[in-house]
Amino acid sequence: MWYMTASTPKERLLDAVVESALTDGIADKSLRAIAAAAGTSHRMLIHHFGSKEGLLVEVIRAVEARQRALLAEWRVDPNGPLEELGRAFWSHLRDPALAPQERLFFEVYGQALQGREWAKPLLPGVVDDWIGPLVALFTALGESPAAARVDARLAVAVTRGLLLDVLATGSSAETDAAMERFTQLLAAQLNG
Repeated sequence: MWYMTASTPKERLLDAVVESALTDGIADKSLRAIAAAAGTSHRMLIHHFGSKEGLLVEVIRAVEARQRALLAEWRVDPNGPLEELGRAFWSHLRDPALAPQERLFFEVYGQALQGREWAKPLLPGVVDDWIGPLVALFTALGESPAAARVDARLAVAVTRGLLLDVLATGSSAETDAAMERFTQLLAAQLNG
């Protein structure tokens, strides 16, 4: 389900590590344990990614890219209820299987914002890589490009904020209600 077509040894290795991360989490594991779970050696991970920290950044980038690809594959009927896409994607993001990766994302994102050199490579594109696909979706639904950019940034911020809320508080009913409200407001804007 999570595999992309990997053409290089590094990409195949990253796929294996991502599978392990999504199954068992990796943030609290040693590089040797990560390597064993991925069917490789810690030396190969160091060779391809430089360090455990470099590997963590690449795992986050890979999972984020896969999430964007999944969103791009979903089709919305412009004449149907627009809320359905928001609900479906939120439900996907709330899958408990993604929680370890989401915790890792926020942990490394926070380290990058604190200026940790090893985490800084996460920052380029961490928001803008999501803006483009969402702008394309919103403009396909009839929104102007300028309004779509604003709504796309808002959607990224709200979604990440609510995911962080769930991870911090465990409050799923209230965060789900908040996302439902945001989805309805966004759908009204897009239908407006």
